[in-house]
Amino acid sequence: MAEIEKKLLALLTPAAFAPLRMPHTTPQLRDRLLTLPVMTAIVLSLVWRQIPSLAEVLRVLAGEGLLWVQPLTLSKQALSKRLARLPAFYFARLFDQVLHQIWQTRRPSPPSASLGPDWTALQQRFSALWIADGSTLEALKKRVEKLPGKALILAGKILMMVEAFTHVPVAAFYHTDPQANDKTFAQPLLDRLPVGGLLVLDLGFFSFPFFDAFSQAQKFFLTRFREKTSFRVLQPLSQGPRYQDRIIQMGLHNYPCHHPVRMVSVLWNQTWYHYLTNVLDPETLSPRHVCDLYRRRWRIEQAFLLTKRLLGLSYLWVGGRNGVPIQIYATWIFYAVLVDLCRQVAEALSQPLDRISVEMVFRSLYHFSRALQKNPSTSLIPFLVQQAKILALVKAQRQRHRDIQQLQLEIWMPP
Repeated sequence: MAEIEKKLLALLTPAAFAPLRMPHTTPQLRDRLLTLPVMTAIVLSLVWRQIPSLAEVLRVLAGEGLLWVQPLTLSKQALSKRLARLPAFYFARLFDQVLHQIWQTRRPSPPSASLGPDWTALQQRFSALWIADGSTLEALKKRVEKLPGKALILAGKILMMVEAFTHVPVAAFYHTDPQANDKTFAQPLLDRLPVGGLLVLDLGFFSFPFFDAFSQAQKFFLTRFREKTSFRVLQPLSQGPRYQDRIIQMGLHNYPCHHPVRMVSVLWNQTWYHYLTNVLDPETLSPRHVCDLYRRRWRIEQAFLLTKRLLGLSYLWVGGRNGVPIQIYATWIFYAVLVDLCRQVAEALSQPLDRISVEMVFRSLYHFSRALQKNPSTSLIPFLVQQAKILALVKAQRQRHRDIQQLQLEIWMPP
């Protein structure tokens, strides 16, 4: 695990904590001991080392220390109270700083290099290609005493933006209301997307004012078309036996969409699927790219699955509301490091990033730690490359993948 600790130490240096100093007050003893760097080491270790409880992490902290923190003895009560009071805002800022450093270190080596010329050219036309989606967190359970007659409550809702090709997180948002509509996050999403960027969204964000706001801000979206939405065709662009590309005007009644959009329709097996974008020029975003790019939206569903099931975000350490976003940001900090490690593995194996299993790379860290005990000179990436087959780091291409590729060729085959 030394290589992961080295990566975390490089990203979370003392300089990263310097701009986040707490207000000058007279803290209690536990606050003086459990500073932001100490709390960061604790919550990150809970995630990446899969430590099952607060009690166990305190035992590890007392016996051997965690990351940059030397052995320190604390009570579970002190840690729980600190989690309840420490502003989650600081972890949100640390998350942003980690992402910034990851992108800075990768700038000399463009992430599009392994995508092929077609996708690389598309990526260069937009300032950003991001995917966004929301997910409801599981119930606050067990870690606090349940009140008689009170049902368990959900822990809130998170929304993530990830880069479409590298899967690296871009931003995270948290809302305490688990029933919050996806549109609650609309303005923060629009604000974060740079001018000239394109954001892939699910149907939950379908809103005429939201679409108009993108066009007015010179930003772009890609989403699905909602059935029964009224529209009229302004201009047919192209069509084939299994697809149509048209510029349309949506909303023919009291509250129309003021800016025209493109509708790309594709016959997939026996079903027509309809996609919307405000990129009106097919030379900038072809019909095939519209469909293929939207299909990449499942990458963010995969990110939610991995953070919940693999990294433990489905099991909350504390029942207090304040501890939930702290755990969220700590989990996504480690997920960003893990995805960046997968990128290095993909480059070393000369494989597309999509073929690398994030789960198996994570599970291989245990085998690396055992190899490191036998040979302290073992390096992580060379070890993973050498053991890639036995560790199943590269996903097998199944028959359904080949069937999808064949169907895509048939849909977009020139007449």
